[in-house]
Amino acid sequence: MDENRYEVLKLKNQLCFPLYACSREVVKRYKPFLDKIDLTYTQYIAMMVLWEKKSLNVKELGECLYLDSGTLSPLIKKLEVKGLITRKRSDKDERNLIVEITSEGEKLKEQAVDIPMQIAGCTNLSEEEAMLLYSLLYKIIGRI
Repeated sequence: MDENRYEVLKLKNQLCFPLYACSREVVKRYKPFLDKIDLTYTQYIAMMVLWEKKSLNVKELGECLYLDSGTLSPLIKKLEVKGLITRKRSDKDERNLIVEITSEGEKLKEQAVDIPMQIAGCTNLSEEEAMLLYSLLYKIIGRI
């Protein structure tokens, strides 16, 4: 039996593993900062979209975050309970659920504004390395 054939099954030869491990480590670095503003990482990225767009339907939010409705529904409910967003049916099409940021949600932006720079300091990447990594990751996302 040719043992070289099984080299592809070694963890060290998988692109997915360092992506997975890095993602977990980066998200772990966010935790102390997000605990201060009472958000999980997934809630934080949802709020980032809402700080930018103010209002959008659930499908659009899911597309921005690469999340399915099974993950989005409880996330949206929790943000609504915290008073950061509201949900309402679209006037034009009742099948569309619109998510809108509240004034409390807008206020939270001020508390979150320094988090990206604090996280950037944890990565030890130069600006050029960070931009290269960013572009490569989005290249992968665009092809999958």
